[in-house]
Amino acid sequence: MALPDDLRSLLDRTLNLDGRPADFDRDTALMGALPELDSMGVVAVITAFEDIFGFAVDDDEIDGSVFQTFGSLLDFVSAKLGG
Repeated sequence: MALPDDLRSLLDRTLNLDGRPADFDRDTALMGALPELDSMGVVAVITAFEDIFGFAVDDDEIDGSVFQTFGSLLDFVSAKLGG
């Protein structure tokens, strides 16, 4: 599976989005557009990154811009994975 699909699946499972991420593209707004992505949702997604993708996220690496769009989140994950 490609990284975008893996990230869509992670978001779907972690935030209980009922398949909505299948239509996410790079420009899909996340923060402010998904009620499920509140402060607790962000923490759940970061925990899922650590559990599923195997990388740690430091507090100073995360700000609102990371979760702005699906593309910005994908770029963050890709960079953390060394891609």
